[in-house]
Amino acid sequence: MFPSLEQYKLGICAFIAAASFSSFAIAQTSPQWPTKTIKVVVPYPPGAATDTITRIVMEKLASRLKQNIVVENKPGANSSVGTNFVARAEPDGYTFLSVLAAYSINPHLYKLPYTTDALTPVAKMADLPNFLYVSNTIPVNTIDELLAYGRKHPGKLNYASSGTGSSAHMMGASLALRSGIQMEHVPYKGSASILTDLLSGEVSMVFSSMVVFMPHVKEGKLKAIALSFNQRWPSEPNIPTVAESGFPGFSIVSWSGLLAPHGTPTPITQRMAKEISIVLEDPEVQAKFAKGGLIADFQNAENFEDLIRRDSQMYGEIIQQANIRLN
Repeated sequence: MFPSLEQYKLGICAFIAAASFSSFAIAQTSPQWPTKTIKVVVPYPPGAATDTITRIVMEKLASRLKQNIVVENKPGANSSVGTNFVARAEPDGYTFLSVLAAYSINPHLYKLPYTTDALTPVAKMADLPNFLYVSNTIPVNTIDELLAYGRKHPGKLNYASSGTGSSAHMMGASLALRSGIQMEHVPYKGSASILTDLLSGEVSMVFSSMVVFMPHVKEGKLKAIALSFNQRWPSEPNIPTVAESGFPGFSIVSWSGLLAPHGTPTPITQRMAKEISIVLEDPEVQAKFAKGGLIADFQNAENFEDLIRRDSQMYGEIIQQANIRLN
């Protein structure tokens, strides 16, 4: 019995739909990706930690993918300009976003032009441990001595950061909360001005990486009294962690990771993550990271998403408890 005309039309439609779906699936999993230049947006200025990490990793990744990767800086509005650009980009596997832990902080402080579900985690790439540097004008060498000084001189201590809502701000606020010591937050626009005021004693302390400030510790112009990480830094084994200094569980670490527009085909994001994990094991990459005070730390999309969620909760609690508001 031959099918009716209506059944014939339905069959043709079903065939076309199946063929279209198959073509889409093949395109998603095509081993030909990437076939053109990949863009990785850094929502911070050139030379910033995110920029450094991204360029080190992407240089090696381009060789592995046999395709050009362009790192493009789009700073502005506390990283919202670049982040929004990628959130609205075509999810075709050719646009990615490199972010810091501030990505977990911003939703608690800013009215953002994008929603966090517009982006999907791809991989974590690095940790950025921060030392606690103290001005030589403050007569202390340990956190215990610092806090004793703060109790003896109420309102005397303050701490710098690269801006309201930065990881350094969260570290200082958390230390103040947990110690019960009043410490004023002093936001800056860059490390250079922080260094000048830290050397002069205009500010008491700052949480920051080792690149800018550690050389001055070596020269005896500053003191590094603790590390906000869960283990000591290999090249500075005599500097204890904050957790070892009387604050068990204190481990606030800025990190760097890669995101993609929501809807980017999973096979592409998985391939990207796999290649990044291989790049991070490269001795040359690890050496460059160590020189910059960074630690290569790969996490896949699932674990990276969990980290973003946990950090967002932690930062939200710090912001609420410390009553942090934008000026």
